[in-house]
Amino acid sequence: MKIEKRSKNSYRVRKMIDKKIYTFNFDHKPTQKEIMYAIENRKENVHYGYTLINCANNYIKIKSNVLSASTLRGYNGLIKQFSDNLANKDIGDITQIDIQVEINEYSKTHSPKSTRNYHSFISTVLALYRPDFVLKTTLPKIMPKEDYIPTDEDIQAIKEAAVGTEFQIPFLLACHGLRRSEICALTLDDLEGNTLHINKAKVQDSNKQWVIKSTKTASSTREIVLDDSIVDLIMEKGYIFNGYPNQIYKWLVKTQKELNIEHFSLHKLRHYCVSKLSAEGVPDVDIMAVVGYKTDHVMKQTYRHSMADKTKKKEIFKKLGL
Repeated sequence: MKIEKRSKNSYRVRKMIDKKIYTFNFDHKPTQKEIMYAIENRKENVHYGYTLINCANNYIKIKSNVLSASTLRGYNGLIKQFSDNLANKDIGDITQIDIQVEINEYSKTHSPKSTRNYHSFISTVLALYRPDFVLKTTLPKIMPKEDYIPTDEDIQAIKEAAVGTEFQIPFLLACHGLRRSEICALTLDDLEGNTLHINKAKVQDSNKQWVIKSTKTASSTREIVLDDSIVDLIMEKGYIFNGYPNQIYKWLVKTQKELNIEHFSLHKLRHYCVSKLSAEGVPDVDIMAVVGYKTDHVMKQTYRHSMADKTKKKEIFKKLGL
C-alpha cells in the first residue's frame, strides 16, 4: 500500500476492498500497524449525530440507579479528561487510531492503572452505542508492587492505642474484614446478639453528599459473629461509630506516625484478616464469605451455604485473636 503525503501533516492511504476504494486519512505518517487498524475498523461513513461526550453523559444518566455513587463520581471525572478532539467527535467517526492516540497521550501523565480505567470507560460507552466496534488498543502494562501488609505486632500496637477512643470499635471491625464505608453505615439495629449484619455502606453521591446505600455487590451482604468483648464495647457505648470514612483513615495515619509503624491503608486490614485466617487453616470458601469478596454466581451460593452455621463463624473469628 502506498502512503501519499498530501501536505506537511496530511497523509493518505487508498485501498480497494470488495471492489470498493477506501480512503484513509492521517495527520501523521502512519505505520503499517496503524494502517491495518484503519482498514479493520473501516466504516461506510455512518454519522450518528452525537458526540462521544454526549454518549458518555447519557450512559451515566441511564446507569445512575444501578451504579454506586463512587463509580458515578469516577465516571464524571473521566469525562472531564476527554481530549477536545475525542470528546467532540461524532461517535460514528471514531476509529481505533483515535482511541490509540488518546490512550498514548493520557498515559504520559497517568499511571498504567488509571490509563486502563480510562480506556475501560471509553470502550464501555462505545460498546453501548457501537456494539460492532471492537477495540484492539495497546495498553500500558501494570507492574505488580508489593503492598505492605501489617504484622501482628502492628495490629496489637494500634489496637492498644485505640482503647478508649472513638476509633476502637471501627478498628476492631476493620480487622474483621469490614470496609470503612460499611463500618460507618452500621447501627445497633444491625447487631443481633453476637451476629453483625452487613448490608449497607455510607458513601458520597455525585454531589459529594454522604448517603447510606446498599452494599455494592451481593457478596458484600453478609454477617459476621463478634467476640463477646467487642459486643460489650458496642453496648457500653450505645452505638458503633458516628462519623465518616475519611475520619477513620485520618486517625489511622496519625496513629501510625505516632507509633512509627509503616503506613498501610485501612483496606489492608482486610488483607490482614484474609492472611491471618488462611494461616490458621480456614478454608478459602469461608474466608471469601467473611470479607465479602465478589465471585461468580455458583461460588456465591457455595459461600452462603458454607457459612450458614453461626457456631462455625464464631470459631473462625476467634482465630483472629481480637
